[in-house]
Amino acid sequence: MSRIDDIDDRILRALSGDGRITNQALSETVGLSPSATLRRVQAMEASGLIKGYRAVIDPERAGIGFTAYIAVGLNDHTKAGQEGFERAIAEAPEVRECHNITGAVEYLLRIEARDLIAYKHFHTEVLGVLPQVARLTTYVVMDSPKDERA
Repeated sequence: MSRIDDIDDRILRALSGDGRITNQALSETVGLSPSATLRRVQAMEASGLIKGYRAVIDPERAGIGFTAYIAVGLNDHTKAGQEGFERAIAEAPEVRECHNITGAVEYLLRIEARDLIAYKHFHTEVLGVLPQVARLTTYVVMDSPKDERA
């Protein structure tokens, strides 16, 4: 895909809102024929612009009662230190997102756990034992009035 035009943008927005929308409904939404719409979606998938489709899970029904963001400061700023941290994080099912960021810390993690006790275990027994970790700051999510992650 070389360039996203207005129609591609409308397709992407519609699919971001409902990844299971039928091609017929999508074509009506964006004002193209079904065949032209399908070709565009397939081209965006083939180019990697559309990486996949996901289900949006209700945290409460999935037993997730605790969500937090953790700012992680490392004491080892080498490439090997970062890679070691990232390998450990990739194995932790509580970590739903891991972002390498700029600023006072190196990483921002989004954590989902059953409850505060499960989070404390993760904080102490997983993050707390990583040799690269210098400091952790937890921000507990109280509500998410806007959340467009799929």
